[in-house]
Amino acid sequence: MILILSADTDTQGEAYRQLFQQLEKLPNVSARVHQVSGSQQVLTEIYLIGDTSALSLEQMQALPCVERVVRVSQDYRILGRHRDESRSSEFEYNGVRFGQDNLNLFAGLCAVDTPKHVEMMMRALSEHGLVCTRMGAYKPRTSPYAFQGHGKDCLPYVFELAGKYGIRVIAMEITHESHIREIQAALDDTGHPTGIMLQIGTRNTQNFELLKAVGRQQEFPILLKRGFGITLEESLNAAEYLASEGNSRVVFGLRGMKTNLGDPHRNFVDFSHIPVVKRLTRMPVCIDPSHSVGIRAEAPDRLPDLMHAAAQGVVAGANMILVDFHPNPAQALVDGAQALRLEELPWFLDDMQIAREAYERRVARAERHRRENAQQE
Repeated sequence: MILILSADTDTQGEAYRQLFQQLEKLPNVSARVHQVSGSQQVLTEIYLIGDTSALSLEQMQALPCVERVVRVSQDYRILGRHRDESRSSEFEYNGVRFGQDNLNLFAGLCAVDTPKHVEMMMRALSEHGLVCTRMGAYKPRTSPYAFQGHGKDCLPYVFELAGKYGIRVIAMEITHESHIREIQAALDDTGHPTGIMLQIGTRNTQNFELLKAVGRQQEFPILLKRGFGITLEESLNAAEYLASEGNSRVVFGLRGMKTNLGDPHRNFVDFSHIPVVKRLTRMPVCIDPSHSVGIRAEAPDRLPDLMHAAAQGVVAGANMILVDFHPNPAQALVDGAQALRLEELPWFLDDMQIAREAYERRVARAERHRRENAQQE
């Protein structure tokens, strides 16, 4: 059961203290507090864990500070919808809004290689009015001999260049708890010119201690990629690990499944799960066509497979695109075979706009159908 308190409840006030005095009397029930910071207010939610079946909604609604009560109807207690569509499915971070009703593009380098390439990438994004990017500093690799990123050494110039070109949010994968501290230190040293979305890669989706550590920090939102060889339910529970530790600002990323059924692509595209994730949870959904497709091949229509996959995801309602670009893919230190070229960025943006307009037309048509049926009834 979830107690949603009145907006901007004073957690040091007398009414809040009285609320917890009442909750402490409930047998076999413990309370866990979560705070959700929006652009204009802070919402406090209390999760009652244990035997709550005997508690009535009316009884809980009458407690001090409580505005609404939600009875949990899914395994995903914090991130699930629970048949309560009025709960927010969005959050704002560093001036960028993430929700189930909009679309953000994170185009950038899979792995940071040189300051020159970083600046070329960010300049191109700025010229097209984009404020988000992806920049890989820490790269988990299959081979221990492969390039694994420049790590903390590249963070200062990446952050400074982001500030120079107005980049507000950088999606950056981490593989260890210590990377959070390194990112925080580099942001402090450079004067916080940008914001970071911590990315949990597909290999670490079930690294539960890392999930707990990332969930405990409140500074950065999180992009969690689906595990490449586990079920959707297992991956959604991984997202719940993050939220259960206190950070519910989570975007769920689909990046393809590891199966030979996807050949010759790198992974089997799982973008049909976009509406499923949005139905089961309140998380915005990201697609990663680069790691799904993995090659620059194109069909006779002259459209790259990667752009076809990205468009399919957007038409299905994706809220974020994570896509690899590089000034010179042949020189990329990681995944150059799947990177689009900078001169293809305007084309890619136009194509995604076409796909987004198609999705919005589909949504409008569905709403018209609903109204027509309601009138007939």
